Amino acid sequence: MQKVYDFLKEAGTYYLATVEGDQPRVRPFGTVLIYEGKLYIQTGKVKPVSKQIEANGKVEVCAMKGPEWIRISGTLVEDDRTEVRQAMLDAYPSLQAMYKADDGNTVVYYFENATATISAFTHAPEVIKF
Repeated sequence: MQKVYDFLKEAGTYYLATVEGDQPRVRPFGTVLIYEGKLYIQTGKVKPVSKQIEANGKVEVCAMKGPEWIRISGTLVEDDRTEVRQAMLDAYPSLQAMYKADDGNTVVYYFENATATISAFTHAPEVIKF
């Protein structure tokens, strides 16, 4: 999982795909955190993405870093603990102007049953399950 985290951090931006009814939805994200052995992302509960995840937690992530790309598929599960929300905000101080750990809007999700595949045209795919 550390390799997946490092890839996403170095890429800076990754794209999260969700589903809304029968329509796919994709948007850029940048938050990622390892907390208690789980890989987390963060958003706001008022955003459509949060409502889509609540309705169907199955998501995919895609990012590029140099000649490599990563695809992650798995299920996002909400963690409602204040301490993990605060850990995310501590890792991303720029978010603290918009979010607070106890504001009722900040939400963090961790990946469950996830598979990451790091690929390039120059090497065989590397599969990481977490």
